Amino acid sequence: MTAEFTWQKSTYSSTGDNCVEIAWHGADIAIRESDAPQIVISASRARLAALLASSKRGGFDRLTD
Repeated sequence: MTAEFTWQKSTYSSTGDNCVEIAWHGADIAIRESDAPQIVISASRARLAALLASSKRGGFDRLTD
């Protein structure tokens, strides 16, 4: 399913299978975890930017397992 994607991960990531990877998919950005590559979600650039901004502000600090 994801063979048509060119996946990228941060240069800060290790070589193991515990990284978040992203790829362009048309106008959207596809996101997956390298240890579960069959599960892919996508978001628009604006929605991903909003998620990252909220995370940087601590918007998810109260989430628990």
